[in-house]
Amino acid sequence: MKENTVDIISLGCSKNLVDSELLMRQFTANGYTVRHDPAQSSDNIVVINTCGFINDAKEESVNLILEFAQARKTGKIKQLFVMGCLSERYLDELKKLIPEVDNFYGKFNWKQLIADLGKTYHPELANERALTTPTHYAYLKIAEGCNRTCSYCSIPIITGKYQSRMMEEIEAEVRTLTRQGVKEFQVIAQDLTYYGKDIYSRYNIAELVDRLSDIEGVEWLRLHYAYPTHFPLDLLPVIRNKPNVCNYLDIALQHSSDAMLKKMRRNITKTETIELLQKIREGAPGIHLRTTMLAGHPDETEADFEDLLQFIINQRFERLGAFAYSEEEGTYAAKHYTDNVAEELKQQRLDRLMRIQETIAGEINEAKIGQTLKVIIDREENGFYIGRTEYDSPEVDPEVVIAKTKSLETGRFYAVRITGSQSYDLLGTLSEENFKN
Repeated sequence: MKENTVDIISLGCSKNLVDSELLMRQFTANGYTVRHDPAQSSDNIVVINTCGFINDAKEESVNLILEFAQARKTGKIKQLFVMGCLSERYLDELKKLIPEVDNFYGKFNWKQLIADLGKTYHPELANERALTTPTHYAYLKIAEGCNRTCSYCSIPIITGKYQSRMMEEIEAEVRTLTRQGVKEFQVIAQDLTYYGKDIYSRYNIAELVDRLSDIEGVEWLRLHYAYPTHFPLDLLPVIRNKPNVCNYLDIALQHSSDAMLKKMRRNITKTETIELLQKIREGAPGIHLRTTMLAGHPDETEADFEDLLQFIINQRFERLGAFAYSEEEGTYAAKHYTDNVAEELKQQRLDRLMRIQETIAGEINEAKIGQTLKVIIDREENGFYIGRTEYDSPEVDPEVVIAKTKSLETGRFYAVRITGSQSYDLLGTLSEENFKN
């Protein structure tokens, strides 16, 4: 067993990943050797950053903690710490359930871990991270928490009220990362569109993105997790006019049926949703929209679900994910509704929805054949280069598979002519054009 080594394992969303990267930087500043998500762990210290969003994520977190608790018990690792959303929500229960864990931390007090190890927390490095992503892109978290009251969602219970970061602090972080070679930023928050309301008394996401786009070295900014109610339309000219703001928006809609939208407490109607989508597409022509849908919410009828399917067919979202309703204790739905859609039916509906979306995505991809697109190279794999367009976020969106006719560099942009398509991915060859990098 090596001394002064630590393995950090991140579960859940990219917002959790940013917290892990911040913690890793503090460990390296204290002389530790740090690994992230290693294939096999047998080190001095293991830190598990947990997710507590839905049942599957909670189960994954608990099972992993139990696995490492056994390793701690048998001496394979020296110390085990747990942080993140699961321990933020179930701290007392976890302490009783898994006493082998040396200490539990929530989502916001993980800095105490450094002090508890007898080391120094470096406030001057508070916004510096040890990136776990490829060096050319990073996630940029601009806020924590959520003020929405959606019936099914436990996130406000875990994270509390919305807390925007100051613009100057975010800009400073971006400048630091661009100096390290980062070119592409995935701008993330639980609700991007609420940004600034708590500290500037108005929605400031448009101004923030505009300011970030002016920073030298920023090649792509991509926006994740907008909310449709009170959507700040002044964001659309920024997307349209700033060449380094990707023509992409992740906006979770969850449903289309008015009955379900009301049950879900989304504070928007189907008509208002359709009008908003039209304004977005008119305000930023060619934009690719990613959305998320929820199947099997309490009292979802077959008519409600058919309404959702027709909505998806009509709107033809370029990117779409979906999940089945999972009752989360403490939420409005858990308190006021009965989870009365059978699990088997939830899964059937989810499968039907995604089959329709696969067809739509395939048709949208086919329409790109013959186009030349700007592509960033993420990696080389099985004799091909794998890249993404401005319409594709890492991990969740399609990729471009490029024939290896010339040597390409990871993290650089190239002009790629699209020659074919699959259900979700594109096929391409290097174009004679080129981009400045």
